[in-house]
Amino acid sequence: MRLRNVPGSREFIENCEYAIKDPESHYGNWRELFGKDLASKLHIEIGMGKGKFIRELAAANPDISYIGIEKFSSVLIRALEKRPELESDNLYFLRFDAENITSIFSDGEIDRIYLNFSDPWPKDRHAKRRLTSVQFLERYKSILSKNGEIMFKTDNRTLFDFSLEQARISKWHIQEFTYDLHNSQMNENNIMTEYEERFSSMGIPICKMIIKPA
Repeated sequence: MRLRNVPGSREFIENCEYAIKDPESHYGNWRELFGKDLASKLHIEIGMGKGKFIRELAAANPDISYIGIEKFSSVLIRALEKRPELESDNLYFLRFDAENITSIFSDGEIDRIYLNFSDPWPKDRHAKRRLTSVQFLERYKSILSKNGEIMFKTDNRTLFDFSLEQARISKWHIQEFTYDLHNSQMNENNIMTEYEERFSSMGIPICKMIIKPA
């Protein structure tokens, strides 16, 4: 689906205090951006869309630092417009392509990565572009901390099966997974994304897995 261009979105992002402009300058010292009181854990969401999920996470966990990453300005601007509603200072946003994720985060810097309803890239020739491909898992492995993990949710069963296979090929530990999140124990404390609300209301089961580097 082609994204609609939002006039002035890049200018808005450039002038927004919650948008990070020079991510490379924070390499290895992201926790300093949040201050010493929020230096214990750093979680990121890649492809966070309009930001509902990560905004609610940040509100529920004010002691954890969060960064929402989205590569499309026309989508990111919607998250930034809602950011002032959050009373805590533990959430920033970044317009960035996750393909280059290792250029802005150093080894072991991230404690958790959220991947929610990622683009399935259905054609086989585009498999390496999927955010759960072997290629991306290798990038994540280098930036995750010793006990770091990935939490992945999707409504796309084909993408989910592919993701499980890629985790096994990459020798990641599959800690937990389900093909029906909302009717499983994994649903405890679950925060829904915009897509999740839409699909679950249509009766479409949501898949979820939690994986860790071996």
